[in-house]
Amino acid sequence: MKKALLTLFIAAFALTVAAQTSDTTSQSKQSATGRVISWYNDHLNYGTVTLLMTIESSFIPFPSEVIVPPAAYQACNSDNEALYVTSSKFINVLLVILFATLGALIGALINYVLALWLGRPIIYWFADSKVGHLLLIDSEKVQKAEDYFREHGNISTLVGRFIPAIRQLISIPAGLAKMHIGKFILFTSLGAAVWNIVLAILGYVAHGQKDLIDKYNHELTIALLALFGLGIAYVVVKWLISAKKRKNTEPTEQQ
Repeated sequence: MKKALLTLFIAAFALTVAAQTSDTTSQSKQSATGRVISWYNDHLNYGTVTLLMTIESSFIPFPSEVIVPPAAYQACNSDNEALYVTSSKFINVLLVILFATLGALIGALINYVLALWLGRPIIYWFADSKVGHLLLIDSEKVQKAEDYFREHGNISTLVGRFIPAIRQLISIPAGLAKMHIGKFILFTSLGAAVWNIVLAILGYVAHGQKDLIDKYNHELTIALLALFGLGIAYVVVKWLISAKKRKNTEPTEQQ
């Protein structure tokens, strides 16, 4: 599973890099997410990094894998005046991590405050509403995040930042449980920072392979699309097998 997830976000990043150098795709044919990514690539700066990471960390689904690595990649590029603020690539990448973590914290605080203010009934009602489903959340996902929080306690707001489907929602049960705001900020910031460091390292390493990426842009796009599809298929199959096992064990547990 871990290898599949690693493949997914490497593929997502490489596809974003490929999109930056390709001018053959018509914007009118892109999905909503594709248009956001295209806009982001055209307006890469520390403000947009913070903005999209805020969105990614809230209940609006958006992958951080297409935000941080491209920013770190461009922070090493002296032609990008918005991100290449010093001659030190290390400092530039560090700034990307800092602003990405700030955005992640803001998004998490939005979820935390909403959960704290609205309460459990309204949160679950919203999760099962049409708008909630449009945002790819439902009561089952919220329940999963809440169960994870109950099982692991406050530290789950740190560890949960590394788990897909939990990362964006773990701040909701923290708000419902009225977790101490200071601890929430600390654990969330630490978890988000570690995750962003991993993503930024990918962008930094990829910049060293810029010529290779540019030369084989078309081939990389096709290959990574295939890998991306296989990765998704693997994750879905694993989930279906796991769900089937749980279903088969339910009667036994009840007996």
